[in-house]
Amino acid sequence: MNLKIAVLSGDGIGPEVVLQAKKALYAISVMFDHEFIFEDALIGAVAIDKAGVALPEQTLNLCLNTDAVLLGTVGDGNPKHDNNPDAQKRPSQAVLKLRKELGLFANKRPIRTYSTLMHSSPLKREIIEGTDFIVFRELTGGIYFSDKTLNEAKTKASDVCEYSEEEITRITHLAFKSAQKRRNKVTMVDKANVLETSRLWRNVVQKVAHDYPDVELNFLFVDTAAMQLVLNPKQFDVILTENLFGDILSDEASAITGSIGLLASASFGTTKALFEPIHKSFPQAKDKNIANPIASIVSAAMLLEHFGLTEEAKLVHEAIEKAIEYNVVTIDLNPGTSFGTNEVGEFVSNFILNKDDLLYFNNDNVHIGQSTIV
Repeated sequence: MNLKIAVLSGDGIGPEVVLQAKKALYAISVMFDHEFIFEDALIGAVAIDKAGVALPEQTLNLCLNTDAVLLGTVGDGNPKHDNNPDAQKRPSQAVLKLRKELGLFANKRPIRTYSTLMHSSPLKREIIEGTDFIVFRELTGGIYFSDKTLNEAKTKASDVCEYSEEEITRITHLAFKSAQKRRNKVTMVDKANVLETSRLWRNVVQKVAHDYPDVELNFLFVDTAAMQLVLNPKQFDVILTENLFGDILSDEASAITGSIGLLASASFGTTKALFEPIHKSFPQAKDKNIANPIASIVSAAMLLEHFGLTEEAKLVHEAIEKAIEYNVVTIDLNPGTSFGTNEVGEFVSNFILNKDDLLYFNNDNVHIGQSTIV
C-alpha cells in the first residue's frame, strides 16, 4: 500500500514523540513492502512564530491532499500564546480549525490497561484490571463551535451549545458499528435532565439504535459517568457523548492507565482522518529525551488499522507491549529508568524488524541498558 502522510509535529515534545511513530511506520513499511511518504508542515505555536498563524494555508492544503494526518502536540507554554485569554492567535485554534476544515466529526479514543503497569495507576488493580473501552466523542459541534458573546465591559459572556440531528446521527452509527465488533454495548452520556441538546441526543440515539438490535444501549448522566469511570471502569464497552463531555471524560479515563503518555486517539470525517497522542505538549520536557513516545506510536498503529492494515497494527501493539514487559520505558512509568524517548522508539522499531531474533531481546540485557538495539 502507498500512503501519503502529513506530519504535523507541532510544539513542545511533539517533534520527539512523532519521530518515534515515524520510525515504527518505516519499520512496518520495510517488513510489509508498503510505501509511506511523509511530508512535514507547521502547526501551533511554532507556526504562529514562523508563519504568523497557528494553521498556515500551506499546512491545511497539505492535509487536504494527503491520505492521513499524523499530529504531535500544540502549545509551547509561552504566556503570549497559551495563557493569555485576550490573545488573538493561540495554538489551540489550529486544532479546532483543522477539525472543521477536514470535517473530522468523530473522535475515537481507546482506553485499555497494561497488566505490567497497573501499579502506576492511582486506582486499585482489582478496579482497573481488564478495563478495555472506547470513547466516541462528537468533535465539530456543541459549545466549542458555537456563537460566543462578550459584552464591552467584559463582565458577561455566553457560549451557545447547538446540535443537529444529522451531527448526532453520523457519530452514533460509528459508535454502534464499533460496539458490534466488540462486546455489543453502548453507553450514551449526557445531561438530559437539564439540557435540551442532551434530550435531542437521547431521542436521536434511540432512533439509530433500532438499526442495531444486537447492541445494548443504556444512558448515564455525565456526573454519574464521571464517578463510574473511577468506581467501575470495566463496565464500559463503547461510550458515546457530545463534544464538551467527551473532552472531559476521555481525559479522566486516561488516568486509569497510570500515564496519559500511553493513549492515543483518531479523528474521522467522511474522507479524512487524523491520528495523535492525547497528551499535551509538555514544553518543560522538550529536547530532554524523557517524553513518553508510546501514545504517538499507538496513534501510528491506529493509522494502520484505519487503512485495513490489521496485521501491521497488531505487530506495532505487540512491540509496545514487549517494550513495557521488558521495562524499556520512560521516567513517567519508571522513575529509575535508563531509557529515554529515542530508546523506546528504537526498541519498538527494532522489534518490528527483528521480532524473531531473540538475541536482540535478551531480557537481562535490556533491563540493564545493554541491548544491542538501543
